[in-house]
Amino acid sequence: MATLAWQETAVRINQFYRLTKPRVVSLIVFTAVIGMFLAVPGVVPLDILFFGTLGIALVAGAAAALNCLVEQKMDAVMARTKGRPLPQGKVSVPETLFFLLIVGGVGLYILYYWVNEITMWLTLGTFVGYAIIYTVILKPLTPQNIVIGGASGAMPPVLGWTAVTGEIASDALLLFLIIFAWTPPHFWALALYRKKEYASIGMPMLPVTHGDQYTKLQVLLYTIIMCVVTTLPYVTQMSGLIYLVGSLILNGIFMYYAIEIYRNYSDQLAREAFRYSILYLALLFVALLVDHYFYF
Repeated sequence: MATLAWQETAVRINQFYRLTKPRVVSLIVFTAVIGMFLAVPGVVPLDILFFGTLGIALVAGAAAALNCLVEQKMDAVMARTKGRPLPQGKVSVPETLFFLLIVGGVGLYILYYWVNEITMWLTLGTFVGYAIIYTVILKPLTPQNIVIGGASGAMPPVLGWTAVTGEIASDALLLFLIIFAWTPPHFWALALYRKKEYASIGMPMLPVTHGDQYTKLQVLLYTIIMCVVTTLPYVTQMSGLIYLVGSLILNGIFMYYAIEIYRNYSDQLAREAFRYSILYLALLFVALLVDHYFYF
């Protein structure tokens, strides 16, 4: 009986864990941690590294849970999201609301008392930007939702930076700009091969409102913008040759996908581009980190 009760408890815990979109949050936390290390010439203080990472992760998870709560009816229709806990009835609306308030509140408390006040307020602003402004207002209203709402998704390295320094620096804003420019080609690759699902729920994603050809052009144009923006850390001497070489290689692969999507589109190609875009961002920030400690 005890074993069965434990198994049921573990399943319930896992359902709440899934509400936080752990794969998405892991990339958010990863870029925030890189932002911490880039903010100092040496080692990040262990207490700031631990509490900053924990606080940002908890608030990001709460934002993801609120996103699941707001979009549960749409999630039930789309193949990509219908297996989430809320559409499946694994957790209830009151449980989800209680969970996200507790998790988000604890995260903000940790940031305020063990990190610094500016990081707490910026993290709260990011939560509002993603979970409310983007999810509730922009997403159902405009096909440019991902461009405008991308500002929230670009904040994690800035949060990491301020966690260590207590201030916003120009280099931190460059990290913000990189993710901001990366978001449209990353997301619109997904939107292209999920167009029918978005159309079925009345979501005004760019391929639905403006068609495939226009969206493919936007993917290409924003990829060019992204490639230019990602050279700025080298241009401003924030980073050196290690980062420059790494970014050029990564950008070359991304540009190949963008051109092929524009010229010879297929759903499979868009899927590959979307998957690569996630790897791209992770490796780009790894290149920044390696260059930071082995700058030449």
